[in-house]
Amino acid sequence: MTRDVTGHPTGTERPYLLILLGFIGCFGCLSLIIGTAVAPFFVPDHDWVADTISDLAAGRSEIIMDVALYGFAAGLFAVSLAAAHIHLGGVRWSIGLISLAILASLVVIVGARNEYGDGDSEGIVIHIYLVYGLGALFLLAPLCLAPGLRQDHGRARKALIALGLLWGLCAPLFLFTPTGVDGLVERLLGLVACAIVALLALVAIRRGRAAL
Repeated sequence: MTRDVTGHPTGTERPYLLILLGFIGCFGCLSLIIGTAVAPFFVPDHDWVADTISDLAAGRSEIIMDVALYGFAAGLFAVSLAAAHIHLGGVRWSIGLISLAILASLVVIVGARNEYGDGDSEGIVIHIYLVYGLGALFLLAPLCLAPGLRQDHGRARKALIALGLLWGLCAPLFLFTPTGVDGLVERLLGLVACAIVALLALVAIRRGRAAL
């Protein structure tokens, strides 16, 4: 019987649960990518380079981007559940999976609060504050989870570290990016976030198949 890095037999893992959670994680990434690609066609004069994703989640066509964000949140929550199920490490792994769960809740709040991108000065523009949480946790999650992948998923571990470092380098730059190009930078960060989630989802699918 094969064993993971914690010494637990992989046969104790629920293969179909891991595979399902992995596919939900992949679906969440596709949801965000498709929503970000489709929504601009329903927002007049939207500039892919200068206008941020936040501008897509307000106004008459807000439902498109909102659903995309909710789908991505579901993907984040799914991979956090998968990480909790396989649990390949100690405290660091726990911190990583909890970070994913918190990220899911933050993305839901960002999608639910539409006091941004529509020129409305009323209400609390809460997403401004949540950006800092997203920035910190998308760095913390991959770097905390990566060590647990050392034994059985070496390539995924290296890729996760690389994505985490890439996020850590690029996310602070977004805060100082000129408004003329911040939309493009935000989309690139979105792709990095999707890559992190997709990688973890693929690990879950792989372990699920191995446990069949």
